[in-house]
Amino acid sequence: MKKWIIIISIAVVILIGLAANVYLNALKPVKAAEQKAAAIANAKTDLQSIKDFSIFNGDETYYVVKGTNSKNEKTIVWIPEKGGKILERKEAEGISREEAINKVREEKNPEKILSVRLGMVDNQPAWEIYSQSESGLINYYYLDFDTGEEWLTVIENL
Repeated sequence: MKKWIIIISIAVVILIGLAANVYLNALKPVKAAEQKAAAIANAKTDLQSIKDFSIFNGDETYYVVKGTNSKNEKTIVWIPEKGGKILERKEAEGISREEAINKVREEKNPEKILSVRLGMVDNQPAWEIYSQSESGLINYYYLDFDTGEEWLTVIENL
Protein backbone atom coordinates (compact mmCIF):
# COMPACT_ATOMS: atom_id res chain seq x y z
CA MET A 1 0.00 0.00 0.00
CA LYS A 2 2.83 2.36 0.88
CA LYS A 3 4.47 1.71 -2.51
CA TRP A 4 1.28 2.76 -4.33
CA ILE A 5 1.06 6.02 -2.40
CA ILE A 6 4.68 6.80 -3.28
CA ILE A 7 4.17 5.88 -6.96
CA ILE A 8 0.99 7.96 -7.20
CA SER A 9 2.69 10.90 -5.45
CA ILE A 10 5.62 10.76 -7.88
CA ALA A 11 3.21 10.56 -10.84
CA VAL A 12 1.28 13.60 -9.57
CA VAL A 13 4.50 15.59 -9.12
CA ILE A 14 5.62 14.66 -12.65
CA LEU A 15 2.22 15.66 -14.11
CA ILE A 16 2.30 19.00 -12.29
CA GLY A 17 5.83 19.59 -13.60
CA LEU A 18 4.77 18.77 -17.17
CA ALA A 19 1.72 21.03 -16.92
CA ALA A 20 3.86 23.88 -15.60
CA ASN A 21 6.33 23.38 -18.46
CA VAL A 22 3.55 23.45 -21.07
CA TYR A 23 2.10 26.62 -19.52
CA LEU A 24 5.45 28.42 -19.42
CA ASN A 25 6.21 27.43 -23.02
CA ALA A 26 2.80 28.74 -24.11
CA LEU A 27 3.65 32.13 -22.58
CA LYS A 28 6.98 32.49 -24.41
CA PRO A 29 5.55 34.03 -27.64
CA VAL A 30 3.53 36.58 -25.65
CA LYS A 31 6.56 37.53 -23.54
CA ALA A 32 8.68 37.84 -26.70
CA ALA A 33 6.05 40.10 -28.29
CA GLU A 34 5.90 42.20 -25.13
CA GLN A 35 9.67 42.65 -25.11
CA LYS A 36 9.67 43.56 -28.81
CA ALA A 37 6.84 46.08 -28.30
CA ALA A 38 8.56 47.61 -25.27
CA ALA A 39 11.80 48.07 -27.22
CA ILE A 40 9.98 49.70 -30.15
CA ALA A 41 7.89 51.93 -27.88
CA ASN A 42 10.94 53.09 -25.93
CA ALA A 43 12.94 53.75 -29.11
CA LYS A 44 10.29 55.44 -31.27
CA THR A 45 7.95 57.18 -28.84
CA ASP A 46 8.08 59.30 -25.71
CA LEU A 47 6.98 56.37 -23.53
CA GLN A 48 9.13 56.26 -20.39
CA SER A 49 7.50 53.45 -18.40
CA ILE A 50 5.21 50.60 -19.38
CA LYS A 51 2.25 49.61 -17.23
CA ASP A 52 0.27 47.29 -19.50
CA PHE A 53 0.64 45.30 -22.70
CA SER A 54 -1.86 43.48 -24.89
CA ILE A 55 -2.07 41.96 -28.35
CA PHE A 56 -4.96 42.88 -30.63
CA ASN A 57 -5.74 40.54 -33.55
CA GLY A 58 -8.01 42.22 -36.06
CA ASP A 59 -7.37 42.59 -39.79
CA GLU A 60 -3.79 43.18 -38.66
CA THR A 61 -2.08 42.36 -35.38
CA TYR A 62 -1.21 45.28 -33.12
CA TYR A 63 0.72 45.46 -29.90
CA VAL A 64 -0.96 47.91 -27.54
CA VAL A 65 1.29 49.37 -24.87
CA LYS A 66 0.08 51.60 -22.04
CA GLY A 67 2.37 53.63 -19.83
CA THR A 68 3.54 57.15 -19.03
CA ASN A 69 5.52 59.62 -21.11
CA SER A 70 8.28 62.02 -20.06
CA LYS A 71 5.66 64.51 -18.78
CA ASN A 72 4.16 61.75 -16.60
CA GLU A 73 1.02 61.67 -18.77
CA LYS A 74 -0.77 58.36 -19.31
CA THR A 75 -0.04 57.32 -22.88
CA ILE A 76 -1.15 54.54 -25.22
CA VAL A 77 0.94 53.28 -28.15
CA TRP A 78 -0.39 51.07 -30.98
CA ILE A 79 2.41 49.20 -32.76
CA PRO A 80 1.68 47.18 -35.92
CA GLU A 81 3.27 43.74 -35.61
CA LYS A 82 4.53 43.76 -39.21
CA GLY A 83 5.86 47.30 -39.07
CA GLY A 84 4.32 50.51 -40.25
CA LYS A 85 3.06 53.67 -38.65
CA ILE A 86 3.16 53.67 -34.86
CA LEU A 87 0.32 55.60 -33.24
CA GLU A 88 0.81 57.34 -29.90
CA ARG A 89 -2.02 59.02 -28.00
CA LYS A 90 -2.43 60.44 -24.55
CA GLU A 91 -5.07 58.44 -22.70
CA ALA A 92 -6.96 61.65 -21.94
CA GLU A 93 -7.36 62.40 -25.68
CA GLY A 94 -9.78 59.51 -26.11
CA ILE A 95 -12.76 58.14 -24.30
CA SER A 96 -12.15 56.01 -21.24
CA ARG A 97 -12.83 52.31 -20.87
CA GLU A 98 -15.84 53.12 -18.68
CA GLU A 99 -17.25 55.56 -21.24
CA ALA A 100 -16.98 52.89 -23.95
CA ILE A 101 -18.74 50.36 -21.73
CA ASN A 102 -21.49 52.85 -20.90
CA LYS A 103 -22.10 53.62 -24.58
CA VAL A 104 -22.47 49.91 -25.38
CA ARG A 105 -24.79 49.39 -22.42
CA GLU A 106 -26.95 52.38 -23.38
CA GLU A 107 -27.21 51.68 -27.11
CA LYS A 108 -26.84 47.90 -27.41
CA ASN A 109 -28.10 46.67 -24.03
CA PRO A 110 -25.96 43.53 -23.68
CA GLU A 111 -26.67 40.98 -20.96
CA LYS A 112 -23.00 40.76 -20.00
CA ILE A 113 -19.76 42.53 -20.97
CA LEU A 114 -17.12 39.81 -21.34
CA SER A 115 -14.04 41.90 -22.14
CA VAL A 116 -12.94 45.38 -23.14
CA ARG A 117 -9.63 46.16 -24.78
CA LEU A 118 -7.93 48.58 -27.10
CA GLY A 119 -7.40 47.73 -30.74
CA MET A 120 -7.24 49.16 -34.24
CA VAL A 121 -9.89 49.12 -36.98
CA ASP A 122 -9.03 50.54 -40.43
CA ASN A 123 -6.07 52.50 -39.00
CA GLN A 124 -8.37 54.03 -36.38
CA PRO A 125 -7.77 53.39 -32.65
CA ALA A 126 -10.77 51.66 -31.15
CA TRP A 127 -12.25 50.06 -28.08
CA GLU A 128 -13.25 46.45 -28.65
CA ILE A 129 -16.17 45.50 -26.42
CA TYR A 130 -16.92 41.78 -26.42
CA SER A 131 -20.34 41.01 -24.96
CA GLN A 132 -23.06 38.42 -24.64
CA SER A 133 -26.74 39.02 -25.38
CA GLU A 134 -29.68 37.78 -23.32
CA SER A 135 -30.05 34.82 -25.67
CA GLY A 136 -26.39 33.84 -25.12
CA LEU A 137 -25.15 35.10 -28.49
CA ILE A 138 -21.77 36.82 -28.79
CA ASN A 139 -21.31 40.41 -30.01
CA TYR A 140 -18.26 42.50 -30.89
CA TYR A 141 -18.56 46.28 -30.87
CA TYR A 142 -15.70 48.47 -32.07
CA LEU A 143 -16.08 52.03 -30.86
CA ASP A 144 -13.98 54.99 -32.02
CA PHE A 145 -11.37 55.67 -29.30
CA ASP A 146 -11.03 59.37 -30.11
CA THR A 147 -14.65 60.49 -29.87
CA GLY A 148 -16.74 57.49 -28.87
CA GLU A 149 -19.35 58.75 -31.32
CA GLU A 150 -18.81 56.32 -34.17
CA TRP A 151 -19.26 52.55 -34.33
CA LEU A 152 -16.35 51.44 -36.49
CA THR A 153 -17.58 47.86 -36.76
CA VAL A 154 -20.47 45.95 -35.24
CA ILE A 155 -20.59 42.14 -35.29
CA GLU A 156 -23.68 40.77 -33.59
CA ASN A 157 -25.37 37.48 -32.83
CA LEU A 158 -22.56 34.99 -33.35
